[in-house]
Amino acid sequence: MTHNGGPGGPIEHGFPHLATVRASITALFRRLSADGIRAYDASFTPADAAFDAADDLHLGAQRVASAMVRTLRLPDARMVVAFRPMDEAATVELAAGPEYFIEVNDRFRTHRRDLAAALSHEVAHVLLHRLDLGFPDSAANEILTDTAAAYLGAGWLLLDAYREDELTHQKFGYLTPEEFGYVLAKRAALFGEDPSTWFTSPQAYEAYARGRALAERDHRRAPLTAAGPLARRRYAKARRAGASIPADGSAGGAMDRAAAGPADGAAYRFEQGGDSGLRVSFPCPVCRQRLRLPVRGRLRARCGLCHTVLDCTT
Repeated sequence: MTHNGGPGGPIEHGFPHLATVRASITALFRRLSADGIRAYDASFTPADAAFDAADDLHLGAQRVASAMVRTLRLPDARMVVAFRPMDEAATVELAAGPEYFIEVNDRFRTHRRDLAAALSHEVAHVLLHRLDLGFPDSAANEILTDTAAAYLGAGWLLLDAYREDELTHQKFGYLTPEEFGYVLAKRAALFGEDPSTWFTSPQAYEAYARGRALAERDHRRAPLTAAGPLARRRYAKARRAGASIPADGSAGGAMDRAAAGPADGAAYRFEQGGDSGLRVSFPCPVCRQRLRLPVRGRLRARCGLCHTVLDCTT
């Protein structure tokens, strides 16, 4: 059984799960391939999420669930939605299928605008179950599920359900609002879409903007050519230290630490490649797969996992 949370309790902010979020994006690319990821080019639409008081409760819930199934490309899966009193927002039993039973909190009988958000997490669980994709740790697996929902076109609803003001205190899912913003910005950059136009929650827009700022910085880190002057200077200093390490890796102490990367925590690392000379490794800004390039100045590199072409100055 899987579940995702609803209203109540303190709302965590910032990027405490960023490493797991990034590992989740890499895992999705590895399991689905670059072409498979790009098949998820159609996001869940606000019209699909519309479910007002005039709609029949069960028919409307089934309609929203069916639209979620289509968005996450599970055409042979059927979601049966039931309502009952419960602490969680929703749960799903991960059986063999093709029918999956999702139970949602009774509050969605009247708070219908957020039903699609609760369903997005549960249907993403079904997708990952069918893909046989998961992390051993249950907490990390929930982060993977939220990341998959957001990156594959359904999870913007989870961020839009976030409301935090004098009257309302609500968040669904396991990512922080800013982490949802980060993943959505990664998707937006890949597909050229702007999810912020769909938000009904002002707090969701603010969280998206903070996450987008971090996502954009991923594309301005050395050795990418778009890196700023300060990042370039730090990179040049680390490169000089890396060039002084023997090919057998026998240097010790401070020399090893310098070669591992700069003190500011940037993700590039230098190593001697024998006859090929000094090389630098760093994460692809799109899929986070590590790339390894020769240190020889300006060049273009193609990520073998997501197929992104990157301008680099190594």
